[in-house]
Amino acid sequence: MSLLRPITRSDIKGPALYGPIRDDFRRRIIELKQPRRVIVGDRVSLVFENRHTLTFQIEEMLRAESITTPAGIDAELEVYNALMPTADSLSATLFLELPPDADARAELGKLIGLDEHVILHVGDHAIRAAFEPGRSTDDRISAVQYVRFPLDAAARAALLTAGTALALEIDHPNYRHRVALGDATRASLAGDYTP
Repeated sequence: MSLLRPITRSDIKGPALYGPIRDDFRRRIIELKQPRRVIVGDRVSLVFENRHTLTFQIEEMLRAESITTPAGIDAELEVYNALMPTADSLSATLFLELPPDADARAELGKLIGLDEHVILHVGDHAIRAAFEPGRSTDDRISAVQYVRFPLDAAARAALLTAGTALALEIDHPNYRHRVALGDATRASLAGDYTP
């Protein structure tokens, strides 16, 4: 389960060393994310995270914010390690995507309560997403959400089995969509759990 271990300071290049390799690293992460990115209808997309995608986000944050101090790097590690998948959960970033001309407040308002309505189907297992607390309330919702899909042993075994059907469903009263995930997605997620 090497992809599930926390990211440490020794895994991070930092702005000076990351800059020269950034374009190549970005290309590899974009390729890695392709089967891990799921589009659900016209307003929601989700990216399943792993150690590589989170390392990329840390490097980008350190570069953008010119963070080079050990304390600054440690703070970013703490934030992003909290998003790491675990032996008993998948982790994802969920994006609410609005058209440029949309009234963001009104459109997001229609999706309040979404955190009760996202389900990952792994074979016969229906797994409700657990959303990070504090990113939505009774009257507002953030356009970026961090979610976990808890996996019991049977669901994890199903995920690791080639050919297991996966689907992502949203059953919110104002937004109902279900999309089948291909075996490339299943294989990419399963790869996080193999050495």
